[in-house]
Amino acid sequence: MRHVLYASLIGLVLCFGSFSSAGASQAVGWWGGAWSCNIDGRPAQMKWAVVDDSQTSCNGNICSTSSGVKWKGSFSDNGSRWVPLTNPRTGNLGGVYFNHADGNRWYLPKPNGRQSVGWTTWNGQRYRLACWH
Repeated sequence: MRHVLYASLIGLVLCFGSFSSAGASQAVGWWGGAWSCNIDGRPAQMKWAVVDDSQTSCNGNICSTSSGVKWKGSFSDNGSRWVPLTNPRTGNLGGVYFNHADGNRWYLPKPNGRQSVGWTTWNGQRYRLACWH
């Protein structure tokens, strides 16, 4: 009887835990949406969307799922194919650092009005990146 009671108690804890909003992640950032850009004089487009990032892990027959979200970015330079932008993270002044598909780090400061002027990198050199909504 004690084993059944203990198993029921664990089931209730897992059930109530799955409805808690305290563990849910939020994606917060001014960079979301579609942007028109200019990269070193060429027209370009950038977009960021919030996507599901739920995780499930199991230990034997007991599984737990956590809900979460993350940013998914992409960039098209002068009409070329869309490539991923990854790892967005905010800087001390509210700007956003992220990585281009080639691994180079890019930066856009928090916009002044509707425009943000930052930089890209290519072969160790910085190039101007301006984007606006």
